[in-house]
Amino acid sequence: MPLQDDMQIVSVDDHLVEHPRVWQDRLPDKFKEAGPQIIEHDGKHMWRYEGQVYPNIGLNAVAGKPPAEWGLDPVRYEDMLPGCYDPTARVPDMDIDGIQSAMCFPSFPGFAGGMFFRGQDKELSVLCIKAWNDFYIDEWCATAPDRFIPMALVPFWNINDAVAEAERAATKGARSISFPDSPVPLGLPSFHSKYWDPLWAVCSEAEMPVSLHFGSGGFVPGFSFSSFNPDPRQLVSDLDSDMPPVAMDSPFAVAFTLFNSNLAWTTVDLLLSGKLQQFPKLQIALSEGGIGWVPYILERTDFVWERHRYYQPIDFDTRPSDLWRDHFWGCFIDDEHGVENRYKIGVDRITLEIDYPHSDSNWPNSRKRAGEVLAKVPDEECQLIVEDNARRMLNFPRSRASLIR
Repeated sequence: MPLQDDMQIVSVDDHLVEHPRVWQDRLPDKFKEAGPQIIEHDGKHMWRYEGQVYPNIGLNAVAGKPPAEWGLDPVRYEDMLPGCYDPTARVPDMDIDGIQSAMCFPSFPGFAGGMFFRGQDKELSVLCIKAWNDFYIDEWCATAPDRFIPMALVPFWNINDAVAEAERAATKGARSISFPDSPVPLGLPSFHSKYWDPLWAVCSEAEMPVSLHFGSGGFVPGFSFSSFNPDPRQLVSDLDSDMPPVAMDSPFAVAFTLFNSNLAWTTVDLLLSGKLQQFPKLQIALSEGGIGWVPYILERTDFVWERHRYYQPIDFDTRPSDLWRDHFWGCFIDDEHGVENRYKIGVDRITLEIDYPHSDSNWPNSRKRAGEVLAKVPDEECQLIVEDNARRMLNFPRSRASLIR
């Protein structure tokens, strides 16, 4: 059955493609040549950053195209719907899809800014992070403040810079920060260490959830067009994805199916880290992670905790599944199994994603599909899943403008 008309869908995970002037309009003059800029190469629009060339990946902008036309080849801006890179054009696309509000993750920087982590000039890298945040909050979100939810990247490779930018972003109205789903593959301290405590303190105090988007924690050398490898797994991993451990001769569909399994590892890591007890206000969103796997992971973690906590540095008193219900938010696009098991997850801990303009999105039929997935769910629970939980998680209440739509 369709969703009730008064239910406003709030997507906790959409994406945008940065327009060509994002960094050139914001970087100091001495950094503009090395900073990200769009160039023409063999009839394609490509990003150049610190002398390396990177493609606009086709799967980042497939909205409006039939699956038979999808691919990983570089694309030009005119090959995309304008809503991919223009916030003014995005609003009508949201209206067509029946979506009220959305929080948009980056494309060129990687979901958590991994492109700039790999940058050689770290002063430039920090400036690129700040420029993206200013673009997204001051330009993109300001276009329609009741429709776009502010978020921010942080220069996570340096804790002092990360804390400073998180504080700055909070003053600008960011409702979340995007952070690698696992810092260890990047050569950084784990979630168990004290290293990240100052950042968790800022996020807790500012009530900014930490969004851990799948595929944001991998590290491989930067991709360059001169060393272009047509293997799509290599291409995607080079552009900021931590690939599941699958055979290199398997089709890309295998890895694509397993991407969100990374977040199961991350969830257990955090549940047993002690950090959620140390920071009782810290909130974690598992962006594009799906929810169908959550009941088993909670069951298994509780089982292990019951038997093994006595001889390890694990909290004796707090059951992991209880920590989940106080700190985690499940995020799904199209997950019938997860919805059927919603009570084991927590109905008040489930949020909806649209993922426009990526290949998992159901645009322009997202509202229709959400109604199908939630057809057997009581209206009061639908209201939580499609809107209220997201607004509570992100502290993004309905505005006067949204009330009259």
